[in-house]
Amino acid sequence: MSAPESPSPTSAPAPLVQLRNVTFGYGERVVLRDLSLTVPRGKVTALMGASGGGKTTVLRLIGGQVRAQQGQVLFDGQDVGQMEHAALYAMRRRMGMLFQFGALFTDMSVFDNVAFPLREHTDLPEALVRDIVLMKLHAVGLRGARDLMPSEISGGMARRVALARAIALDPELIMYDEPFAGLDPISLGTAARLIRTLNDALGLTSIVVSHDLEETFHVADQVIILGAGGVAAHGTPEEVMANPDPLVQQFVHARPQGPVPFHYPAPSLEQDFGGRA
Repeated sequence: MSAPESPSPTSAPAPLVQLRNVTFGYGERVVLRDLSLTVPRGKVTALMGASGGGKTTVLRLIGGQVRAQQGQVLFDGQDVGQMEHAALYAMRRRMGMLFQFGALFTDMSVFDNVAFPLREHTDLPEALVRDIVLMKLHAVGLRGARDLMPSEISGGMARRVALARAIALDPELIMYDEPFAGLDPISLGTAARLIRTLNDALGLTSIVVSHDLEETFHVADQVIILGAGGVAAHGTPEEVMANPDPLVQQFVHARPQGPVPFHYPAPSLEQDFGGRA
């Protein structure tokens, strides 16, 4: 009698987001050059790097706001750049976005801000919309602030309302653009804990664009550092901290001198100031 076959190893699920050899620029300025990266399902991926390195551009490419000039941007295996308007609109229903500083509608209450995507994308009865909104606000600790206006809440509270709005449709992917910018230490810690807790509790996939090294490394499963239009480093926070690449070391240790220059490219001093009488 032959021995039973050993079970085959379980293959990892396909990544939710992939960029394959993507090139994109604004006018003549190339921001991303032959960029390839992968965002695994169910994980928190931090996207970091120096200012102007293309982090927010990557979010815009994933959401279909701009289209790659070369290469592919894949969401759940579908090429975002090839989608027609209806397919793109349907894909965006599977995404949530937390904009920098929240971007709440200033003339809408907290409740109506969170209800907006539900009313825009679904035909749910208002009673059910109410229950969903209150549940999402409760998840971020602000159910009691439902009737306040954005001008009546703090910056940290506004960021949490924006997060409740981002998860209103139970998306598969949430993208955070600088979620910690301008927050006091308590609000910053609260925002970081919410990102990690909601990702795990709701089975989300998260992309966090941030310059806050400590909090971002604390919540991220994977860190990708962009540099020179491509990926300078990727791995766990510990692996990235140990990466010897000069650009990575300049970034993670906040060094003023390194591959990222202080001066923006300019004519020589002789060209600008020489020849004066």
